[in-house]
This record gives sequence, C-alpha cells and structure tokens, in this order.
Amino acid sequence: MNENYNMNPYSYDNSYAQPQLSLNQYIARTYAWMFAGLTITFLLAWAMSASGAVFTLLIAFPQIAMILLIAELAVVIIFSARILKHSAGVSRVLFLVYSMLNGVVFSVYFVLFEVTSLIAIFGLTALFFGAFALYGRFTKTDLSRLRPLLIVGLIFLLVAGVLSLFIDMSGLERLICMVGIVVFLCFTAYDNQKIKANYQYFYHDAAMLQKASIYSALQLYLDFINLFLYLLRFLGKSKN
Repeated sequence: MNENYNMNPYSYDNSYAQPQLSLNQYIARTYAWMFAGLTITFLLAWAMSASGAVFTLLIAFPQIAMILLIAELAVVIIFSARILKHSAGVSRVLFLVYSMLNGVVFSVYFVLFEVTSLIAIFGLTALFFGAFALYGRFTKTDLSRLRPLLIVGLIFLLVAGVLSLFIDMSGLERLICMVGIVVFLCFTAYDNQKIKANYQYFYHDAAMLQKASIYSALQLYLDFINLFLYLLRFLGKSKN
C-alpha cells in the first residue's frame, strides 16, 4: 500500500482497509453509492416537477438546460481523468454533484411523460439491469471482449444524437432505441464484471479501493440512467 495514504487517517474510509472486507461487501458498498445517486436524481426531479420549479428554471430559460448538460459532461470528464489524483472525498462530492445536476435535467421527463409510465419504465429498467448485473457478476466468460463492440455502439448512438439535432431521425427512432437498450444492457454486465477485477487489483490499497468503488458506482449509475432513457423513449407514454 502507498505509505502516503497511511500517513493521513482522513484520506480514506478505514473500513475499506479491513482484511475481512469480502468481495460481496465491496460490491454492496459500490451499489449503495449507486442507489444513493439514483435516489438523489429521481427525488430531485420529482420535487422540481411537483413544485413547478422545472417550468421556471428549464422551460422558461431553455439555455439553462444546455449549461447543465455541459456541466454534467465536465463533472464526468474531471471524475474520470483525475481518479488517480483527487481524494476519495472529492470523488464522492463529484458523484453527488453529478446526481443532482442530472436530477434537475430529469425533471423535464416528469412534465413530458405520464407518472405511471415513468414508474413502470423504472421498474422494467430495474428488472433488466438486475438480470444483466447478476450475469456480469457470476459469468465465467471474459466480457472484456465486448468492449470494442460497445465502443462502436456508443459512437453510433452519439452520431445519431448529433444528427437528430439537424435532421428528422424519427423514422429511425425505434432502431436507435433498440441499439441503446442492447448497448447499455451489455455495459451493465461488463461493468459489473469490472467491479470484481477492481477489487482484486486494489485490495491492498485502501484509498484506491475506495475510489474504485465510487468510480464503479458512477459507471453503474450511468448504465441504469441510459437504459432507463432508451426504454422510456421506446415504451414510454407521453402526455398529450
């Protein structure tokens, strides 16, 4: 373990350094952070919709939505690029900030879609996510071989998203959604398998183990959120 981490007792959560910390406990803590992020996002989105703040903040001033999206992208880039340099505390703060920014953006969906539809799609997302998470956790297949295909899928979705800003892509909407659903289901299995790899690699470095846990929580959070959005676009019932 890096001696610099041992010199500062406040640089990491001591519970991560316990020798008896099992893989299942580590996974549970990673998922606890993911669930915390999802809870913040959806509760904030609901609160802004119920209070009418979404109309004041996003609909009356649409440029704020673009600012929020840029801020979200910046947080993810900073989080990913500097995971080895900033402390675990900073990682936690960035993750929670991202969850809150996403909650503000998500409040729009409570305006555009029926609440019953949002709840149903959330439940369906949880079901699919759970199934592929379990597969990724217990499969003996090396899912890292999927990475090139997943990157190609992400590029396809990104290009389709950019093109939709300039041309009518409604004819390909269902195809795009199906690709998005498949891509993020596969990412769910892939990222769950990576949790085990991170645990084995950083087991003797408490500080890095903690940061890896939060980083994995962000990846799972993004998998769930994107899967939810593509299922919502594919099956959701919008308001008239």
